[in-house]
Amino acid sequence: MIRPKRLKKGDKIAVVSLSSGLLGEKNLIHKYHIAKERLENDFSLEVVAMPHALKGIDYIYKHPEDRAKDLMDAFRDDSIKAIFCAIGGDDTIRILPYIDYEIIRKNPKIFMGYSDSTVNHFMMNKAGLVSFYGPSIMCEIGEYVKMFDYTKNAIESILFNDSTGYNVLSSEYWTNDFVPWSEENKKLEKKLLKEGHGYEVLQGSGIVTGQLLGGCIDVFSMFIGTEIWPTKNEWKDKILLLETSEDHIKPNELLCCLRNLGAQGIFDVIQGIIVGKPQGEIYYEEYKDVYKKVLGEFNHTDLPVLYNVNIGHSFVIGILPLGIDVTVDFTNKKIIFEESSTIEA
Repeated sequence: MIRPKRLKKGDKIAVVSLSSGLLGEKNLIHKYHIAKERLENDFSLEVVAMPHALKGIDYIYKHPEDRAKDLMDAFRDDSIKAIFCAIGGDDTIRILPYIDYEIIRKNPKIFMGYSDSTVNHFMMNKAGLVSFYGPSIMCEIGEYVKMFDYTKNAIESILFNDSTGYNVLSSEYWTNDFVPWSEENKKLEKKLLKEGHGYEVLQGSGIVTGQLLGGCIDVFSMFIGTEIWPTKNEWKDKILLLETSEDHIKPNELLCCLRNLGAQGIFDVIQGIIVGKPQGEIYYEEYKDVYKKVLGEFNHTDLPVLYNVNIGHSFVIGILPLGIDVTVDFTNKKIIFEESSTIEA
């Protein structure tokens, strides 16, 4: 897998809207300005929105080709060093016909997002590029009042520095609070709760090393069977990353999604599974039962599963690079990067 160059002060990063056009709506564009100012002041980055990124919900929905053009142009532009997703949504899949994997491969750079951006991460995987499952512009970088320290530290450690040996610690706090997105609420800060679980091992033990691959399981059904979905052989020796969205899919829906992966033989070839904290801890215990039930149905009661990781919709979140060697110690509940996710600029 190709690793992109790490960020440094003064670098230009591009914002893209590849699914939902929320960021460009008049009542929400203040989130873009919060994120832009924060990236400029806290990280000394130059921020540009790609030409169609702020055109709003209606335009973005009607023009998947322009969403894709923004992405391809951002990769082509040598002055742009990283690409950050505005937010997720449910429509990334419609840009698939317009993706040129060779452009991505020949112009490697940091790509970051989560949720529906899972589709984009599998595009990056097909192109052979390490990508970053992590914060979006609207949600985490554009957080009201301040960015959570856990997220800020992850950005600094993983995107700006040699991350060899990085230890993905469980956050000491989380939140189930939601401050409605309105400019009048800019000074309202989310209430934090003390983490009561930390990482949990649902089953299995030992230490495995492999590349992470996965994302938001809610999205998988939209691109299973397409050109970006890996073959069973391509899943071999991977560590599967799974998390669930703000839709809080019911346990039976999760069960069906997992059974599909089992029927494909993916559980037969992977080395383990990392599962994100369910948002708001909704279905927290029920999801645990589903994982153990389905893995038992496919005779994989020893496949190790690490649960309650701060990634995706869990709030607060860090960053997990997809495509570098990561060691997961299921006995001591540790996630360690075996190599840097970026190379020196």
